[in-house]
Amino acid sequence: MQPHCRLAGLSTLLLGFTLAGCGTLSNVAPEAEAPQKAQRVCGASQARDINQWLPSMVEQQSPAMVVGVIDANGQRHYWHFGVTDSEHQYPVDEHTLFAVGSLSKGMTAEATAVLVAQGRLHWSDTLETLLPPSVPLSDDAKKITLLQLVTHTSGLPRQNMDLPMLTAFIRYLGNGENFYAHLDSDDVVNDLADFSKPHNDEPRYSNLGYAVLDYVLRYQTGQRADQLVQSLIFEPLSLRNSSFTPQKLRSYPQRAIGHAGSQPKFVPRGQVVPDWQFHGNMLGAGGLYTDTADLLTFAAAHLDSTGDQTLDKAINDTMQIYYPRNNELRDKEAANIAWVTDTYGEQAITYQVGYIGGYSSYIGIDRVNHFAVVVLQNSFTWQNNLGHSVLRQMLEEKQQAATCRAPAAA
Repeated sequence: MQPHCRLAGLSTLLLGFTLAGCGTLSNVAPEAEAPQKAQRVCGASQARDINQWLPSMVEQQSPAMVVGVIDANGQRHYWHFGVTDSEHQYPVDEHTLFAVGSLSKGMTAEATAVLVAQGRLHWSDTLETLLPPSVPLSDDAKKITLLQLVTHTSGLPRQNMDLPMLTAFIRYLGNGENFYAHLDSDDVVNDLADFSKPHNDEPRYSNLGYAVLDYVLRYQTGQRADQLVQSLIFEPLSLRNSSFTPQKLRSYPQRAIGHAGSQPKFVPRGQVVPDWQFHGNMLGAGGLYTDTADLLTFAAAHLDSTGDQTLDKAINDTMQIYYPRNNELRDKEAANIAWVTDTYGEQAITYQVGYIGGYSSYIGIDRVNHFAVVVLQNSFTWQNNLGHSVLRQMLEEKQQAATCRAPAAA
């Protein structure tokens, strides 16, 4: 084997294991801890466990963490602990700005769903018709549909697997700098010329696919993904502290600063790392900054009607399961449009996670029970199971309350 072939094989192997995490559909799917059975006396109030969890979690994982919850009555509750960084030490709250990484994809996918609901695009549209005729496409790439892009079922890999990417990733391990410059450029569509579809069609999380989606949206509408999200999602829902160009926000100077955690491997945990800035086709895939309050407003739009029929249809489209996964114990990581659904017994949790630079984020929804949870951290940590655990605990509390009411009703 020639040396360059061995290096190419090594880059594919290393990138495949280090960037793909555990091979999950989401960036790394959170495991939900089994909820403890409620032990409170009927009629007695109980402080939610989050009050006890946060200090120790922040000490172990992040300089700061903010949690937002929508309960079954539609009430919003917030918990926050820690500071933006050791230099400025601004206390965090529900209006503190965080980078949220791949939660950006959820916004971009829902803006795409609005375009479909308006009839401007169709889920069955293929790259052969969605991209300029000048873009070279393999036979397999020509057949990729819009729906496959947004559900991570196109077969496209997480990112380009080549030596420049490997080199950029190795630099990242030591300095935390953005290694997705190729995906952010228009060169990203060149990766489609020799694309060969995998033999099985199970979902594969793909930043490459969403970078291609951004390119498609700009070509088809004349607007970048971030501009479409602004007009089709942020403005109708009044999300005023959310932006893909966060420097324009008044809250930006007091934003939560990103810190090393589980990654980068060779940067000490707790050290400040660079923010990742995108300007092209990765904006809609990973460029969003927002706060806990805005994300809860976004979540609330998935629990109740927004009053806008087109937007409601788009939201309902994105929450549908398009590719179920089953095993003997539970359904896990079923593919929605940008969202993922895990089922625990009778509870279905539909969620997204984001990891970027020095940040970790989570948004989860239980539509049946009308729950939503947002968790934002200013450290890169794979230990992102708090949101799932809170949603499961909320159901346990709801069932306990129903049991307490039963004798009175009788």
